[in-house]
Amino acid sequence: MKNKIILLVSSLTLVLLLASCLKDKVGDYWVDEVAGKMYATVPSYTLQNLALQPVAGDVTFSFLVNIATDALPTEDITLTLDVDNAAVTQYNADHAKSFKTFPNTVVITKTIVIAKGTRNATVQAKVSGADALNACDNYMTAISIKTAKTASGKDVTIAGNMKSYLLSLPIANPYAGNYTVIQAYRIRPTFATEFVAAGSTEVFKTVDCKTVSKVGFGNYTTYSISIEVTANTVVVGGVTCFKVIATPFDPATGNSVGGMFTDWTGDNTIRPADTTINYYNPVTKTFVLNCYYLSGAGNRIMYEVLQRQ
Repeated sequence: MKNKIILLVSSLTLVLLLASCLKDKVGDYWVDEVAGKMYATVPSYTLQNLALQPVAGDVTFSFLVNIATDALPTEDITLTLDVDNAAVTQYNADHAKSFKTFPNTVVITKTIVIAKGTRNATVQAKVSGADALNACDNYMTAISIKTAKTASGKDVTIAGNMKSYLLSLPIANPYAGNYTVIQAYRIRPTFATEFVAAGSTEVFKTVDCKTVSKVGFGNYTTYSISIEVTANTVVVGGVTCFKVIATPFDPATGNSVGGMFTDWTGDNTIRPADTTINYYNPVTKTFVLNCYYLSGAGNRIMYEVLQRQ
C-alpha cells in the first residue's frame, strides 16, 4: 500500500472507505488496484449532527468535498450538489431509523470548483424554520454530489457510498429557558398569601422534547413542578393555547406529591379576569399554572403566571 493522499480502497466493484484513515486528516491511503483512477467524494459521509434551537432564522453549516486520486488533479474539477431526500429514505431503510426530511434546506454553493493541484473544497448550506417544527420529531437532511466533470468535459466517477453529506438536526425543547414571574404565590390554610417577587426569574429545564421542570411551588422551593405541554388546545383571549399537565413532585424521590386543579383556585382578592388555568400561550410564551400539593394540615395551593424572557 502506498502512503499517498486519498480516501478509498477497492473491493471487487465496490469502493469502500477505510474509516480509520479519517481520524487524523482527510485522505491518507491509496491502493495499487485503483491507481490512476479518480473519485468525487464527501469525506464526512457518516451521519453528522447539528443541534438546532427552536427559533426563526437561518443556521448555516459547511462540509468538505474531495477528489480522491493518487495524484493531484491536473485540471479544475466542477462538482454540482443538491438536497437529496432520497438519501434520507435510504438511510432510514439501511439503519432501521425513522428520520423525517428536514423541510427547509438550501445548498448555498450548488456548484463548486476544485482547483487543479488541489483535492478539497468547502460546500456551504443552510437550514431554517426550526421554530415551526415539532421538537419531538427526528429530522435529517442530506446533500449529495450530483455531477463531477473536469474542465475538459470528462466525467469524474462519484463514489456511490460516499456521495452524500448526512446531517441529523435535533431541535431543542422550545419551552426550556428563563421565565419572568408575572404573578406567583402559595396559599397555606390560615396563613396569609405568600408571594414570589414579581419580576424574579425561574428556570425551566428540559426533561424531554415536550416536558420541562422547575424548582419551586410558589415560594416553597422544597418541591418542584414537571410541566408537559400537550397537543390539546384551549382558546384564551382569542389565542389558541396548549393545555399542560403540571405535576408537583419531590425532587429528592422523584415522586408526585400533588396535581393540578381543573378550575381556578386561588386568592379571591386578586382573582384574574380570565380564570383559564394550566396552559401555555405560544404567542406570549407564557405558562399559567394552578396546582396543589398534599398536606395533612390542608392542601397547599399555587397559582403562577410565568413569561419567557
